[in-house]
Formats: sequence, C-alpha cells, structure tokens
Amino acid sequence: MNTLFGLRNNRKLTALTAVAGAAFIGVSAFGATAASAAPASETAITTAHTSQVAQAPEIKEQALLRGSTKGSYFWDDASGRQGDTGMPAIGKPMQKGLFSSPSWPLGTEGYVIYKGKKAKFFIGDRGPGIPSERGVMLDIDGKTFAELTGGKWNTNTLTVESNGGAGHIEIDYVVTKWGDGPGTKGAPLPFSSGAWRS
Repeated sequence: MNTLFGLRNNRKLTALTAVAGAAFIGVSAFGATAASAAPASETAITTAHTSQVAQAPEIKEQALLRGSTKGSYFWDDASGRQGDTGMPAIGKPMQKGLFSSPSWPLGTEGYVIYKGKKAKFFIGDRGPGIPSERGVMLDIDGKTFAELTGGKWNTNTLTVESNGGAGHIEIDYVVTKWGDGPGTKGAPLPFSSGAWRS
C-alpha cells in the first residue's frame, strides 16, 4: 500500500483509486448486487480514457491565403497528347493532386473547393499560360478535375468526359503552406508577369 500512496500524483492512478474506492463503498453499503453492474477496473479505465479524449486539442490547418478563381485542367506526363508539354517543373511525375500555378512557389500546398467537394493539392508545374491573362489561375490535374465535376478521366485521351463539357470551373482555394521553390507568395499573378521566376 505504501507504493500506491506514493504514486498519487499520477492522474490515472488517482482516478483508478477513487473509482475503486467508490465501488468498494457501494459494495459495503448496498451489497454485492450493486457492484456487479460494472467492475471497478473497467469503470476506471473507461473514466480515464474519456477524460483524455475530451482534453485532446483539435488540429486545424492554418489558412495563409484564401480566394476564388477559375480552374482548368491538364495532365503533363511527357506523352505529347492534348497539349502535353513534358514532365512537371517540380521534377516529380504527373500525379493526382499535382496542380499548376502561373506564380505560386513550387511545392505550395492547400486545397480547392467546388460545389461542396474539397480536394488537396500541391503546386508542381507552371501554367496555365495565356488563360491566366483571362483569370484562369489554377490548372487542376485531370483526375481531380473529373472527381470535382462528376466526370470520368480518360487515360487514353487525357481528357475529362461525362461532366457536361465543363472545362473551366469557378473554385475557392486555400493555401495552407508556401513552397520553397521558385515563385511568388500572395494572390496569383498571370504567367506573363514572370512571378514564377522569383
């Protein structure tokens, strides 16, 4: 018993001792039937676990930049199909979640929202080029674009099908981490600005 009382600073042990003591008092006051409803050890474990979960802090992503723009789609895998210009500028293979920006630093991360659907991204390429002059500031990978618009991705033609012909969509974006590659932080700028070189 000396060891037990020497460790009373331990919260879990204190909770276990308190619950076990309450169960013991319940048994002596009301008989064995009251104690059989929940063994002291199970009650103590449940109580300790519940208090830990309730105190756990929520993890939230920090929004560094929010905005709205038009998004188009692309797929650069060096195949030469559908205007494919080669491997992405970041040096990683084309993949789902790899977006293209005319100005943001390579490696920038965040997510877009379209009609209640949310998709994560990282900036791995440059573009759109001329469309960025008309306010199309994000090129979404074709697979993600298909999911957002309810279409299907055709791996043979590198096009999105069965989405009602949508090629440009109005999206909301949230940047959660700026990349350390070339580019400019802040509101997206057209490709012609040269902000992608900074």
